[in-house]
Amino acid sequence: MIGVAPPSYDPAAPTTASTLPVGAPATVRAYAGELLRRHRLAFLLLVTVNTVAVIASMVGPYLLGGLVERVSDDSRELHLGFTATLFVLALVVQAAFVREVRLRGAVLGERMLADLREDFLVRSVGLPPGVLERAGTGDLLSRITTDIDRLANAMREAVPQLAIGAVWVVLLLGGLVITAPPLAPAVIIAVPLLVIGCRWYFRRAPAAYRSEAAGYAAVAAALAETVDAGRTVESHRLDDRRIELSERRVKEWTAWERYTLWLRSVLFPVINATHVTVLASVLLVGGVFVLQGWIGVGQLTTAALIAQMLVDPVGIILRWYDELQVAQVSLARLVGVRDIEPDAGDPSLAPEGRHVHADRVHFGYLEGVDVLRKVSLEVAPGTRLALVGPSGAGKSTLGRLLAGIYGPRDGRITLGGAELSRMSAERVRSHVALVNQEHHVFVGSLRDNLRLARAGATDAELWAALGAVDADDWSRSLDEGLDTEVGSGGFALTPAQAQQIALARLVLADPHTLVLDEATSLLDPRAARHLERSLARVLDGRTVVAIAHRLHTAHDADVIAVVENGRISELGSHDDLVAAGGAYAALWRSWHG
Repeated sequence: MIGVAPPSYDPAAPTTASTLPVGAPATVRAYAGELLRRHRLAFLLLVTVNTVAVIASMVGPYLLGGLVERVSDDSRELHLGFTATLFVLALVVQAAFVREVRLRGAVLGERMLADLREDFLVRSVGLPPGVLERAGTGDLLSRITTDIDRLANAMREAVPQLAIGAVWVVLLLGGLVITAPPLAPAVIIAVPLLVIGCRWYFRRAPAAYRSEAAGYAAVAAALAETVDAGRTVESHRLDDRRIELSERRVKEWTAWERYTLWLRSVLFPVINATHVTVLASVLLVGGVFVLQGWIGVGQLTTAALIAQMLVDPVGIILRWYDELQVAQVSLARLVGVRDIEPDAGDPSLAPEGRHVHADRVHFGYLEGVDVLRKVSLEVAPGTRLALVGPSGAGKSTLGRLLAGIYGPRDGRITLGGAELSRMSAERVRSHVALVNQEHHVFVGSLRDNLRLARAGATDAELWAALGAVDADDWSRSLDEGLDTEVGSGGFALTPAQAQQIALARLVLADPHTLVLDEATSLLDPRAARHLERSLARVLDGRTVVAIAHRLHTAHDADVIAVVENGRISELGSHDDLVAAGGAYAALWRSWHG
């Protein structure tokens, strides 16, 4: 066959610092088998109902073949009334069971799709936070939207239809063997053409569809990153570079789209040629057999009708198997999270105290590129530590290391003598909490949003938490109080109110060590200052690591660490560092005037 070279885009090349893995074939097969086992009774019922429908569909060709046979023999007794009654009865049975087949197939597909969505969500939520942060929003977003959408059609249609088509083909071939045994081998004449065409197609299609899906993920990642960092793009005049990147990603993706379309444009004519070959071979071979007297005209009629009926199930199998090539790629991307080992840690490892210590820590997001180098730091219990420095110096990265989100590439970070990277995520979260600039409000009541931090919290405790973060005024003015629906479709919260809810969750969670990464960035300076003073009462006695560009936060801290170029260049109190006249003093003068 004339070939068209696939695009040169390499889907394996990373488009961001890291991506979530794609499930290995063994993982995909294991999960598909697990889904079928969960729904085996519904699957068996679908096959049974389909069997009855197919058998009923073969009654018509059998009756017509018998009628033709009697006419050819000049029989006077055609039994037209009896034949018509049986034919109508078979049609009624077929119609009723075809309806059941469609109903059972749709229900089975929806249930399997619901299981898939739930499994993906549960598994994703259980992943280590650092894995999701490194993967970025584009890859995860494309999986939970585009891949789910592609799988939806396959789950609703492809799996049930493939089962239906397979049963249909087997029963039709069985009917052909029973009614006209000499003509059954005639069907085999078309098999080599079908096998060659399908083999050519399916050797190329899976890799092409994987590349197409990876290309779309790259487009989604480029667009999501550009939109999220829109102000940064504008301020640094990166518009042309981001547009060029997006156009290149779109071009690579559409090239794979065109290639997969070309593959289908070769396969479909082969399928049509196979259908013509099957019918032609049965008619030609059967005509010779009739002339030789080896079979009757009625048998040839029945065989020809059954051969014609084979067109639909073969088309269904190939059409939906092709659809499954797309779905298989999406399924591999969704179940790929199963190849990531959960961050179980050592359940027996527990801190003995609250002392935080970082010892010569190195860390980088990319291999061979360290963001932090030789960072050593000690934070005594109850200390308020402020991390300051220019943007990109590594403050947020150090905060995530101290919160146990990431593990260092080299060196150790311990809490109470226990290494954070070796502790279970649940154990770390019970001691250390991170609040960053991203604050999520989930669809539901205000009460449910707050109880994410502590499920058993009473209403009095919820109101106290809201009061602690200065959210009393607006929250108590809500018509339904804590029962007010917030999030999409509910009461529209401002960014500052969403931030206050996140901080109220922090109060409810009650960890002894907190990492605040620009936690008040969405409030205006005056409101942020007031909120921080209110929080100071709540945070009294706790260890607090605050990352901020607003230096009044540093002014109130017990210890200030100045981070520059991935290292701690200065460490001390506000007065000591101002007196030293170094980097912090320069920052303070520029901030304070």
